[in-house]
Amino acid sequence: MSFLSYFLNGISLGSVYAIIALGYTMVYGIAKMLNFAHGDVIMVGGYAALTMMLSYSANPLVAVLVAIVVCTVLGITIEAVAYRPLRGAASPLAVLITAIGVSYFLQNVVLLIFGSNPKSFQSVVPIPDLKLAGGSLMISGETIVTIVSCIVIMTALMTFINKTKAGQAMLAVSEDKGAAQLMGINVNGTIALTFAIGSGLAAIAGVLLCSTYPSLSPYTGSMPGIKAFVAAVFGGIGSIPGAMIGGIPVSYTHLTLPTT
Repeated sequence: MSFLSYFLNGISLGSVYAIIALGYTMVYGIAKMLNFAHGDVIMVGGYAALTMMLSYSANPLVAVLVAIVVCTVLGITIEAVAYRPLRGAASPLAVLITAIGVSYFLQNVVLLIFGSNPKSFQSVVPIPDLKLAGGSLMISGETIVTIVSCIVIMTALMTFINKTKAGQAMLAVSEDKGAAQLMGINVNGTIALTFAIGSGLAAIAGVLLCSTYPSLSPYTGSMPGIKAFVAAVFGGIGSIPGAMIGGIPVSYTHLTLPTT
């Protein structure tokens, strides 16, 4: 039962990495750039939700929605201010260095506002823990919600990409930006939408991560962001289903398995 509990925790954490990895894989697949500030967007989403719950006594669901809106606006802003001017840069290193700069900028802004001390995060999951096998196996509410959320998000995103005009525009831009523009597709708007979706998902991942591991600091998103990038590469960066496949094995590097 102990091994099964660890197994489910690994799937839960892998689901979080998969949601984060979607941001990397969508941006790379469509804009052909690596947004290494994505991990810090996760952290901003966590602080947005925590602020709503502590300072405004907001309902956890409202706090999550506010975090999604904040991160969506942040993602669009980052794309417009930092990345769009460099889209035609001769060297891809320009975008990479800018992404690292944006990452440090977000960390230091949060550091100035909230300080360096870790904050205790209040779980946003409303469902109780599930006890099975006479109580010898307990599945936390966070684990259940995280796994279900990942499956729903992955299904919805695949449907959006394959069945909607905006999704088809994303596929066209990923194939050839010039040809897509000649066909009347707004390339800038499509890439901005990609950043918006990826950043909104980062907010969800940040809230779920902090609900499972209830500690939040300006550096919370750094390591999960790196591991999610590994998951995106492992699953084939640019592939949405691959993000989920890659997230599961990467998650077990975060867990200590039982020795018995």
